[in-house]
Amino acid sequence: MGILSWIVFGLIAGLIAKLIMPGNDPGGFFITILLGIAGAIVGGFIATSLGYGAVDGFNFGSLAVAVIGSIVLLFGYRMIRR
Repeated sequence: MGILSWIVFGLIAGLIAKLIMPGNDPGGFFITILLGIAGAIVGGFIATSLGYGAVDGFNFGSLAVAVIGSIVLLFGYRMIRR
């Protein structure tokens, strides 16, 4: 996927993660995009390492991996910001 695709995919994953874990996070929209993109990368790396597949396109499996990665990063971000 190209960089623009990763940004759009990260935005979607970040927004879904934010809906699952609502809260008052500083940074707003920009941090949500960054957490989504980073979550897609981290989730894809972990899923590939465990043999579950990779984030390789716009499909449900890739979205699920990206959202789970985004949730993990959002949780970590909240712990650090405390």
